[in-house]
Amino acid sequence: MSASELAGPAPRHRPHNRLRLILWYTAGFRARLALGSVLTLAGTALSLSQPIVAQRILNRLARHQPTGALLLILAGAVVLGTAVGGVGYFFVESVGESLVRTVRRLLVTRILRMRPAVADRIPPADLLSRLVADTTLLRQVTTQAMVASVTAVLALLGSLVLMGLIDYVLLAVTLSAVVTMSVSVRWAAARIGAATGKAQEAVAYLAMLLDRDLGAFQTVKAAGAEAHEIGLLTDAADTAWRRGLRVAGWQAASGASAGLLMQTSFLAVLGVGGARVAAGRLPLADLIAYLLYMFFLTQPVTTLVGAWGQLKVGGAAAERIQEVLRLAAEPEPATAAATVGTVDGRALAALAARTRTRFGERGHGPFPSGGNGTVRPRADPGRAGLSATVAFEHVVFGYRPDLPLVHQGVTFTVPPGGTTAVVGPSGAGKSSLFALLERFHEVTSGRVLLDGRDVRDWPLAELRRAIGYVEQDSPVLAGTLRDNLTLGLSEVTDERLWEVVALARLEDLVQTLPGGLDGWIGHRGGTLSGGQRQRIAIGRAFLRRPRLLLLDEATSALDAVNEAALRTTLETAAKTTTVIVVAHRLSTVVNARQIVVLEAGRVRAVGTHSELLDADPTYRELATNQLLAASP
Repeated sequence: MSASELAGPAPRHRPHNRLRLILWYTAGFRARLALGSVLTLAGTALSLSQPIVAQRILNRLARHQPTGALLLILAGAVVLGTAVGGVGYFFVESVGESLVRTVRRLLVTRILRMRPAVADRIPPADLLSRLVADTTLLRQVTTQAMVASVTAVLALLGSLVLMGLIDYVLLAVTLSAVVTMSVSVRWAAARIGAATGKAQEAVAYLAMLLDRDLGAFQTVKAAGAEAHEIGLLTDAADTAWRRGLRVAGWQAASGASAGLLMQTSFLAVLGVGGARVAAGRLPLADLIAYLLYMFFLTQPVTTLVGAWGQLKVGGAAAERIQEVLRLAAEPEPATAAATVGTVDGRALAALAARTRTRFGERGHGPFPSGGNGTVRPRADPGRAGLSATVAFEHVVFGYRPDLPLVHQGVTFTVPPGGTTAVVGPSGAGKSSLFALLERFHEVTSGRVLLDGRDVRDWPLAELRRAIGYVEQDSPVLAGTLRDNLTLGLSEVTDERLWEVVALARLEDLVQTLPGGLDGWIGHRGGTLSGGQRQRIAIGRAFLRRPRLLLLDEATSALDAVNEAALRTTLETAAKTTTVIVVAHRLSTVVNARQIVVLEAGRVRAVGTHSELLDADPTYRELATNQLLAASP
């Protein structure tokens, strides 16, 4: 499902509403944009003066008068106009780059603050397309197209006024071509905008397919599905190509029709003007000056044709960006930027200022290393106190209204300290309990309590600081081993880091990884084994010193030796931390303080390993199948 579908139906923007949306993005940059526009207009004005000076030179030559001063004026107008226009262009382009940076920061903030329930349903490549491609299109329209179109309109009007002063008959011939061209360009621009939107969707779909294949690269190869996936990607590329050709076709038709009308107008002016010169009604110098303005007129007309199409394209891009910014997001910490529902320029400018203050102009990453061997990421989780208590009270939960319920009245309590295990058949809803504790999703009814307080009443940052979470697939980030272990933490000393490396049994990885703790881990940890990724995730959780430790199948990829060692480590951690373990391998949890048996979204039984062997058939069957109990 795309971001546009999750954001809800977008209103049908009339052209002026799209333009207003685009203008919102320029707030905070308008002073620089205005300066660039003024300089560009000054350069255009100097260019407009050149045919007038040329006319004076021709008249003086006809009367055998000196022209040296006028030639110097003409040369000065050419040089100064070029220089001033170049400086104006730089200002406009600098605004464009600043605008793209600010909008991308805003998008990144929104994407990483999205609710997990929303993020689960959006292809990452679609978001990437909006972050990269659509912001680039927005830059083109908010700076190049807008400034260029304003400059072109004024240049067009100035040219027409000066041409009218030279000869109103020739002006009437020119205006007929300009009016006809405006109608045809407007008609073509509407089709360019629609075609561009479809082309952008096709490119996003192509990126989504490729991202899907790269995410399961070895699976595709093992299944021998390369040819099938190449076929899908090729079809998607062909669709994007066809839609891109449609855009190019409309743009070419628009430009060609404008060019044809201008050339026809030029020939008509040349014929009518030549007849008027022959009849003695128009001096030859005036005709030459008029024709120079005709040549000059070609540039603003061409610019307006391109700008009109770019406004359509940019409007579509702005709407696609807005769809992402309307997605449901989690509340941000008080120190972060304010949550943005819809964008206005002041919010963009404020966000840019905050980001510059926070990261500086050099764009340092989130993990700059200090000279004393410490790591200084962004947040300090601290340590909230003693072991946590957890309670689920009549919890009902479903991922979506159109899907079956995952939990149907789940109720149990986890006392502070010790280990509580959650076991049961696949699909019983075990991992979903952790998603509710972390508030990745919200309960449909009932309550999830941490220390007697509904998790919905906890500030998110405070709630997640108290929890260490090891996911089932144990993802790692591209970066160094140190970055992965210290993710989200601050002021972690090397001494503490080495303690956790030993606890998580990561010494072998540190020794074999080039660079040790500062060795680079590839994209998605592709160079690591499943067990190594799990140990990194466990180390990351230990490093947080959490009050509540959640382990979702955290030892499923470990060998027997490492599993036994980590089981001992968890038993030690459980003396000061509340540990909840979701496990299929019961060998991991036979010594747990209590075991919760979950089946079909309900709690079947709660007890110790020996108690459940006697009292619960489902648990006894699980234990028997894993050779932890004798067959009946």
